[in-house]
Amino acid sequence: MRLLIVDDDVNLRQSLALLLGEAGYAVESEGDPERALARAGGEKFDLILCDVRMPKMDGLTFLRRYRADAGEALLLMMSAYGSEETALAAMREGAYDYLHKPFRPDEVTMTIRKAEEREKLRREVEALRSNLGAGAVQDLIVSESRAMRDLLDLASRVARHNTTVLITGESGTGKEVLARAIHRMSPRGERGFTAINCAAIPEHLLESELFGHTKGSFTGAVGDRAGLFELAHEATLLLDEIGDLPLDLQAKLLRVLEEGEIRRVGGRDSKKVDVRLIAATAKPLEQAVESGEFRADLFYRLNVVRLHIPPLRDRPEDVPALLTSFARQAASRLGHPVSITPAALDALTHHPWPGNVRELRNAVERAAVLGSGGPLDAKDFAIRNGNGGPPTASGALPAGTLDLKSQVEAIERQAILRALEASGGNRRQAAGLLGISLRTLFYKMRRLPVH
Repeated sequence: MRLLIVDDDVNLRQSLALLLGEAGYAVESEGDPERALARAGGEKFDLILCDVRMPKMDGLTFLRRYRADAGEALLLMMSAYGSEETALAAMREGAYDYLHKPFRPDEVTMTIRKAEEREKLRREVEALRSNLGAGAVQDLIVSESRAMRDLLDLASRVARHNTTVLITGESGTGKEVLARAIHRMSPRGERGFTAINCAAIPEHLLESELFGHTKGSFTGAVGDRAGLFELAHEATLLLDEIGDLPLDLQAKLLRVLEEGEIRRVGGRDSKKVDVRLIAATAKPLEQAVESGEFRADLFYRLNVVRLHIPPLRDRPEDVPALLTSFARQAASRLGHPVSITPAALDALTHHPWPGNVRELRNAVERAAVLGSGGPLDAKDFAIRNGNGGPPTASGALPAGTLDLKSQVEAIERQAILRALEASGGNRRQAAGLLGISLRTLFYKMRRLPVH
């Protein structure tokens, strides 16, 4: 993702460029808004961070002129003098979001990651609309097994109604993909789809993310801010990993579902919201209810319609179709044909895939990037044999030791080095190839270590 920072404060530009560069983004900056506008019109940027108060041209004028020139990048406005009225004005003019200075580093990166996810979803929806028109949910998800076809038939019927849906299944089975498909086929399909992973947001920030906050409600709350429920008004919100939602927030979520209104952190007034809620979890919620970790009343309120996605090992007939789809996607991204030998197809079909569809997709991506250029064989996927044998990894293991931890670390280090080489040193791309988060990659690089 390529970013442009527009701010007359050189210190802020430098600190933001350093922060976002370390987060894996390609960052450019300009202190003069006229030059920045010229660059934004002639170069490809995915997101522009623009200050509101600048000499020569204020941020709202920059925003209007950029949109008038058909600029397509997302605009994120920044100001130390902001008010809710200024933020709303920026939103009306087409800004994606508004940051009040001074802001915390995690607030900036989290906002940009949400913008990145929104843009990714927008492109996916446009592709679905152009390629599939008003196709059914079955057309949006690759499947051949009877179990999945029955599941998708139920999902297509549920999509037409405003019913709360609980999607369950192991990690990597495609719960978010199914949620997006339900949204796409719902009456709200023309509006936005928002997803948040309840396990990925620190507990002290999660309530603010969901319900918003008012100025001064906690340290760092320098202005009013809308939460995801407000932003998803008349649209769809996915709460992924709902089983990790803290108990106090479970009570507040139940109130939203029962009364259709939210209250910002530190606020006194309630606000009506109309949100289609989809929840997803890899945890067995019934057990969490029995242990007291999850509210029974919230579970029953979420469990109106349950869609359980079976693990990939229980539907091996889906593997060939998924491989064909992932190979086609990889070929489109890489610009060269990607094919799979019959021997590899047999090995991959019989492999248990503990990481499910996500692991399979990442395996195809890695093999396509790191392969020799011809048809991909079993060795390109690090599959030992065709009868479900365990995967292997190239690279030397510690000599003279059977210590499992040392061997696992050696394999991890070799995989990270190969991914960094394949991505030209881009850590965000490397994390994607490895199927892990950027934060996890940084942690492993420090622990192993990898230079």
